[in-house]
Amino acid sequence: MSVKIAIIGGTGVYDPQILTGIREESIDTPYGTVCAVIGNYRQREIAFMARHGTDHSVPPHLVNYRGNIAALKQLGVKSIFATAAVGSLNPDMKPGQFVFIDQFMDFTKGRHSTFVEEGVVHLDVTEPYCSRLRSLMINTAGELGLEFHSAGNYVCSEGPRFETAAEVRMFRQLGGDLVGMTSVPEAVLAREKEMCYATIAMVTNFAAGISQNKLTHREVVDVMAQNAANLRNLIMQAVSKLDSDEACPCHSALEEGPVETAISRQSSDVGVKDTD
Repeated sequence: MSVKIAIIGGTGVYDPQILTGIREESIDTPYGTVCAVIGNYRQREIAFMARHGTDHSVPPHLVNYRGNIAALKQLGVKSIFATAAVGSLNPDMKPGQFVFIDQFMDFTKGRHSTFVEEGVVHLDVTEPYCSRLRSLMINTAGELGLEFHSAGNYVCSEGPRFETAAEVRMFRQLGGDLVGMTSVPEAVLAREKEMCYATIAMVTNFAAGISQNKLTHREVVDVMAQNAANLRNLIMQAVSKLDSDEACPCHSALEEGPVETAISRQSSDVGVKDTD
């Protein structure tokens, strides 16, 4: 039985009682050794990876994103359900609600954001999150009667600090709905490895300048804990309904037709006059 489905999460997401036949596995990758918990759920093998480490000690800007995604690819994973605790920039997206994000804006600074180290690869991320997995989670959340938003624009900041009120105002003006610190480059790396990837964002607080309170990590942890059961039910119900062998455009993300190079575009522009 191969491991085709993975969950990337943190505090409150993994419950050992959910899976049977649990084993820990260390996977050697070009980016370091990565640990995963693998177990069975309804005759399927599921891999669980703690993004911040099992003791939640790795800050978001130091997560080994390339190692984590490379390890899951080596296990044979085709679909990844990722969780994220987020601050809300949108008054309609309230603490305790889920958002199945469909877009991101990248404001990270110092992360290894790609596997590409030689050659030229321009990855299409028009839809950075797998629409197939998102639709599955949206339908599942509806069946469970959860409060959710079917789309949202995720702003990824570098962290580990929270954002300033001025940054939050800027993000809102740019069209951001949520702010977090982990979805980039995770989503991009999964696409480069041709795996389906979708994020379940849980709103834990309103962002700086919107919240009436001082922002604290404790607030994030407390809201996650309060909604942990809903989050687990949502993920496992979606996992149970997923056809892990169904074809998806994510699985051929690196395939492309003829590409017009920058040089050919420049050549074709020579001697062309503006007729206006």
